[in-house]
Amino acid sequence: MTTQQILAFSVIAMMMGVFIWDRFRYDVVACCALVLSVAVGIVPPDKAFSGFSDDIVIIVGSALIVSAGVARSGVVDMAIKRFFPNLNTLHSQLALLMIAVALLSAFIKNIGALAIMMPVAFQFARKSSVSPSQYLMPMSFAALLGGLMTQIGTSPNIVVSRLRAEMTGSSFTMFDFTPVGGVLTIVGITFLIFFHWLVPSRTKQGSSIEEAVEIKNYTSEALVTAESAVLEKPISVLVKPGDGEVIATAVLRGATRMSPFPDLTLRENDIVLLEGPPAALDRIVSAGKLQLSGKPIIGSGQMKAEVISIEVVIGQESPLKGRSVKQLALAYTRGVNLLAISRHGERLKERLANLTLAAGDVLVLQGSRENLPVVMQDLTLLPLAQREILLGTRRRAFIPLVILALAMATTAVGIAPVPVAFFAAALGMVVFRAIPLADIYKSVDGPILIMLAALIPVSDTLRTSGGSDLIAHGLGDFAKGLPAWGALGLILVAAMAVTPFLNNAATVLVMGPIAVGFATDLGFRPEAFLMAVAIGAGCDFLTPVGHQCNTLVFGPGGYKFSDYPRLGLPLSFLIVIVSMPALLYVWPVN
Repeated sequence: MTTQQILAFSVIAMMMGVFIWDRFRYDVVACCALVLSVAVGIVPPDKAFSGFSDDIVIIVGSALIVSAGVARSGVVDMAIKRFFPNLNTLHSQLALLMIAVALLSAFIKNIGALAIMMPVAFQFARKSSVSPSQYLMPMSFAALLGGLMTQIGTSPNIVVSRLRAEMTGSSFTMFDFTPVGGVLTIVGITFLIFFHWLVPSRTKQGSSIEEAVEIKNYTSEALVTAESAVLEKPISVLVKPGDGEVIATAVLRGATRMSPFPDLTLRENDIVLLEGPPAALDRIVSAGKLQLSGKPIIGSGQMKAEVISIEVVIGQESPLKGRSVKQLALAYTRGVNLLAISRHGERLKERLANLTLAAGDVLVLQGSRENLPVVMQDLTLLPLAQREILLGTRRRAFIPLVILALAMATTAVGIAPVPVAFFAAALGMVVFRAIPLADIYKSVDGPILIMLAALIPVSDTLRTSGGSDLIAHGLGDFAKGLPAWGALGLILVAAMAVTPFLNNAATVLVMGPIAVGFATDLGFRPEAFLMAVAIGAGCDFLTPVGHQCNTLVFGPGGYKFSDYPRLGLPLSFLIVIVSMPALLYVWPVN
């Protein structure tokens, strides 16, 4: 073993140890490992920042933006509510999410499938009062499993097909992977449904402060128009998208105030007083196509306004104190709309226009991003918390899904590589206003991207120093004395162990020729061994950095580095145990 190889193994071992120790944030650890690698000479200075231009960084960053755009549209959530309205248990919700992700991953890029379904997972988490961490890691693993089912499902399958064509003259076909991949997907998803509790319940850093100031009893009023989806339907249909978080406190029909009985049929021009948290109110207003109070917000000059909604508190010196909403006429005097009001310890039963404001009242104001700060300063209004309020903001409905579908189609037919397609999709979210420009960088998890960019040149030291070749030759010498199932299992385990440090396609390129050599030396056919390499390279369940799907959920799930092997290690053992007989049955070695 050379000095360079010893240094490469030592740096990576120390880095993994500090990751598991979990005393320092992951991006800081990765950056320290990068600096140390440069200092000891295993990463050349001119290659130190090569990771920032790597495709994986672009894919993960773009996928986070695309996922945010899909989440804002609410289209996937509405589809789930329409076709699966009674999913109320964690097991049923998790099963739906994982099956959907796995099936999508068989035909489109697995990170894209995961990006589509992540917003639904967050919605289920809010509905069930469960941490999103209970959903996201199992979904990521399901995406990896689903990719095993077809030739285009994951990069290792494509690469191993090419290797087989080069070495045997015949490539694997589209569905050669399906028998074994389908069995592994079914077994893996079943395991994840019943053992998801192995994932600790985590909370994304910083969310506890938002929860501490979260207002749950906003009162808002919405108008039923001729275009409303709930016209001539009972109130029970109107409040259903609120998942029990919103109640109708009254219905105003002309000068008559009516009790909101569940079977009361809504008519045009009815005004419904609603009470609940902003997110649930937004779902009801969007699904019912109701009209909130106020007037359209316009920008200054020829600029089209970027409309946002924020939470503010009325201060003791505010000129709003002691005046009614009708007297203030904020929409006409200040260019902002008052969408909802919350008063601590009190249920508001009056129309918003007739309500006299008091110090401490919390308001949801809608206005242009350029105008709201001025209004807040003039009226002595204090921002409650820096969090996204979608109530009253315009959504672009199906545009995010169309953008994502186009990106997937271009990669499927080979028009554009995945990084370019995802970057273009993220840009499309901005150009078509599926996500506000100011929210783009909030959607991108900076620490995750820094960690990835720093780790890429560090992990590549195994290849450049010859460490990966050293491991491969050692495995080759050891496996020659094993029976077919033993050699097959060793190749599978080795591929699983190597892929966190190489990307999965590189793992196939390194391990594929070794697998064929095993088979040839032992007098076996190579197909099962090549399949074992593809499965091992596609099943990285042990770290958040071995596959971009795992990285994508790392920040949003609030996970620690050590959380992945808690669920991933038993799943990896299960995959190995099931794979060997399945491979030998479908691809006999004799």
